[in-house]
Amino acid sequence: MQRGDAAGLVAEGKTVTAGRFDSSKVLPQKGLKEKDKITKLPGQPAAGVDFEQYSGYVTVDEKAGRALFYYLVEAPDAAKRPLLVWFNGGPGCSSLGIGALEEIGPFRVMSDGKTLFSNPFAWNRVANVLFLESPAGVGFSYSNTTSDYDSNGDTQTAEDAYVFLVNWLERFPEYKHRDLFLAGESYAGHFAPQLAHAILRYNNQLPHGIVINLKGIAIGNAAINDLTDNKGMLDFFWTHALISDENHREIEQNCDFNVAEGIKNPKCDAAIEKAKLVMTQIDIYNIYGPLCYNTSLVDPPKKSSVKSSDPCIDYYVFEYLNNPAVQKALHAISAGPDHPWMICNDFSWEDTVPSVLPALKELTANGIQVLVYSGDVDGRVPVTSSRYSVNALKLPVKTPWHPWLVAQQAAGYVEVYEGNLTLVTVRGGGHQVPSSQPHRALVLIKYFLQGEPLPPYPLLQS
Repeated sequence: MQRGDAAGLVAEGKTVTAGRFDSSKVLPQKGLKEKDKITKLPGQPAAGVDFEQYSGYVTVDEKAGRALFYYLVEAPDAAKRPLLVWFNGGPGCSSLGIGALEEIGPFRVMSDGKTLFSNPFAWNRVANVLFLESPAGVGFSYSNTTSDYDSNGDTQTAEDAYVFLVNWLERFPEYKHRDLFLAGESYAGHFAPQLAHAILRYNNQLPHGIVINLKGIAIGNAAINDLTDNKGMLDFFWTHALISDENHREIEQNCDFNVAEGIKNPKCDAAIEKAKLVMTQIDIYNIYGPLCYNTSLVDPPKKSSVKSSDPCIDYYVFEYLNNPAVQKALHAISAGPDHPWMICNDFSWEDTVPSVLPALKELTANGIQVLVYSGDVDGRVPVTSSRYSVNALKLPVKTPWHPWLVAQQAAGYVEVYEGNLTLVTVRGGGHQVPSSQPHRALVLIKYFLQGEPLPPYPLLQS
């Protein structure tokens, strides 16, 4: 995650006054679904593809020429499954490149950068998954108004995502009344609740009485609240022997994580900068994982397995999505050889707030289920950050902390709170939980979508 300050539609302690939805942004979509259908992706497996794929653009601002790219992977039994919209974080990282091709999509890219292999733990086994490249400037999403790239922020991102969703549902009307879930990781800890807030705000304003049937959000290793995110990260560093006792004492003595000013003084800043040197020494997104030392492609490709994530996969994905044949199959617009598709893009982030805790409170108060899940070997937004953030909500515990089970092993721990919020840890999971723990991630999302408790770990008998 390229970390920015938390941002959004919900300011500290209160909800921004609802405005009216501009219905002129709902554009004709007739015939576009058929044009978006993917016949076949280059290099995809010859067998076992028993689902439909679509991709293309949805215009969210005609005047600016701003359009967001999507990739839809339907379930084999699509009519029976809910719709799940997936976001990656950054802000600025690709949901297609990371989410679809490294985590929860049906395919992964092999080391030759041109061949795909199947992911048996793909989330389209339990949902129709819509990957959204957001905001404009991320992945294949674009704007013809270059100043848009200098004015990105969470408010505009949420508004554009909402306009995208309304238009996309016009293009795919069979999903209009389907249960909807929003999910993602990292900075999606802002994107998902902010889009959910927009849905609640505008739901009664859509034409023909349409109501988007939002059921829940699931955010993983998510940036939620600046102060607790920072404290949790630094405590994680110390408790996992990544920084010295002396460095930890400097942080404890000079930093006050109760107020923003307490982590913006010279002594605190120096102590934190010293601690962050660890990020240059290991893979901070999976502290026990290997680093990529050879970025070269391998042809013929080496044997690949979803159960063993490849630390160099970013380079394979980069090669694959910059292949003109792949872009043609995806109906993607290339910016030309001087501006290749990138897995993450840097741009300014203009409007921010330090916390989305008020947004989570609003969602749960409106009956929206909230799942906060956390891979426990991520050092960037670690499990300690997630726990501190959830604890800051001061919710009564409904079901106390206990282990949950996958394949006869403890898969992590879960605590359920009054008011529609659940905290889940994923044992051995990194920042990208579905990449490092694909089976556990699939079980987790399956039970969440079904509204059922995770399978409990049996108590040892004396």
